[in-house]
Amino acid sequence: MEVEAEADAAAAAEEDAKPLLSHEEHNDRIMEEFGGGSSSYYKDFDWRAPAIVLGFVSLESLGFSGIATNLVIYLSRILCENNASIATSITAWTGTSYFTPFIGAVLADSYFGSYRMIFFSSLIYLAGMSVITLSALLPSLKPLSSNGYSCTSAIEAQKLLFYSGLYLIAFGSGGVKSSLLPFGASQFDDENPTERLKKESFFNWFYFCINVGTLISSTLIVWIQEDVSWAVGYGLSTLCIAAALGCFLVGRAIYKLREPGGSPLKRILQVIVASFRKANLKAPVDAASLYEVPDEISNIQGKQTLPHTEDYKFLDKAAIISDSDSEDGLNVSSWRLCTITQVEELKLLLRLFPIWLTSIVYSVAYAQMYTTFVEQGRAMDTKVGSFSVPPASLYAFEVVSVMLWVLLCNTLIADILRNYSCRLSHLRRIGVGYFLMILALAIAATVEGNRLKGVENGNRISILWQLPQYFVLGGSEVFSYIAQLALFYEQGPGTMRSMCTAISLLAVSLGNYLSSVVIMVVRFATKTGGGPGWIPDNLDEGHLDYFFWWLAGVCAVNFISYLACARRFNLKEVIE
Repeated sequence: MEVEAEADAAAAAEEDAKPLLSHEEHNDRIMEEFGGGSSSYYKDFDWRAPAIVLGFVSLESLGFSGIATNLVIYLSRILCENNASIATSITAWTGTSYFTPFIGAVLADSYFGSYRMIFFSSLIYLAGMSVITLSALLPSLKPLSSNGYSCTSAIEAQKLLFYSGLYLIAFGSGGVKSSLLPFGASQFDDENPTERLKKESFFNWFYFCINVGTLISSTLIVWIQEDVSWAVGYGLSTLCIAAALGCFLVGRAIYKLREPGGSPLKRILQVIVASFRKANLKAPVDAASLYEVPDEISNIQGKQTLPHTEDYKFLDKAAIISDSDSEDGLNVSSWRLCTITQVEELKLLLRLFPIWLTSIVYSVAYAQMYTTFVEQGRAMDTKVGSFSVPPASLYAFEVVSVMLWVLLCNTLIADILRNYSCRLSHLRRIGVGYFLMILALAIAATVEGNRLKGVENGNRISILWQLPQYFVLGGSEVFSYIAQLALFYEQGPGTMRSMCTAISLLAVSLGNYLSSVVIMVVRFATKTGGGPGWIPDNLDEGHLDYFFWWLAGVCAVNFISYLACARRFNLKEVIE
């Protein structure tokens, strides 16, 4: 009866009010796993649930790439925009598409939950795809004289409709991307060793399916758009999103669902504010006297509250029960007093932060696949027999390489490690990916050096010499990006799974933006004495190989920094 009275009193108090209880007392009262919230979380594992998620991501990747891959061509040939306008438009749209997953993640973790976030975002996604398809289908919605070669500029109403569709896609895809991977991973039970192993494979297959969709889109859909009809190509992409949503809804009864745990950003801010308000207080030696609430178990993790850790002790001050807190009793504000669990959530994010910083540097190097690798290919002999290989098309080879590496990781490499009773942890996988990136850049630098020697002798080496660097880069991507997504999902706070996944993706976005800045700075800095610099417009006059070697050196320093960060990483996964 006393516990029920406490619960009734707490329910009648303000939203942020909590009864005061020490950590030690709290642990004595927590005797069993969480039993409230959505009971669907405790369903038995059903392989159809992650299978539907994998099918969804394949179709979503195909649909999104069907819009993004050929967007430059559509804007130039159909809407008749100039190069400067196209560059600005695509940069703005791409930036929005990379930022919206963070917004979607916060909303999913705070209010909607992953399932509802995916559902509502898919509706927005589908609306945007439909608008794009109609703008390409109906003659009144595109310039009348558009024939693929000459046209008049689209009127403002036509542009407005098209860009409205694009930004609906940006927001819809952001909500889906932020929640789909955490939703699929949540179908596995971490407490079950068999399901935990299956979940590790799920991350690999998730990335594999993304590349399947991208490969089909960059070949079949692009061909349909340019040689058959833009409306048909966009229509097929729209049907993919509709089919993905339909299949997702069919599986509603078999999913494990977890309810949102409240605003993660609010809880983080509360810890920061509370710790600074009590900056003059001394943290107790015994952590058992710090503040925790009774029976507060995460409805996301299905586990007990987070245990106290010794690092970042300044933040512990947010959980000190002061004399004024004791006087206020049940009405104490969370902006003045936070639970240990809240404090530990912020500590988890801070421990992940150095790993995240190193991933930004890695992403700068990865972005060379879309920029300097293509420029290098253009300066090489693109003839293979009677066929001319477009330099940008080698991206498709990298996609195939990613798929091959995923298969190798799930079969041959996994079997070898199993035979030696070894396990490649997420941290180790990221390290392998970082090392392979250094190797890929070294190969690219060597190839470029040989290309320049060939130019001096009046010969141009074949573009096929680029294949090894693309293949190694594909392996690097598989090891680093997949492991990083898994690490941020598993090691982040249970109530912030979607947000941690979005933060991981944000590093990729920042790396791509910084890549442009790095190239611009290198071009300027190396133009000394009136020389052309390392990366001139005519690569035969420059030294792109020096740039690749320099970037390999930067990645080597980043790799060493990562190893130092990984050794200090004191969560579940550590380098043994």
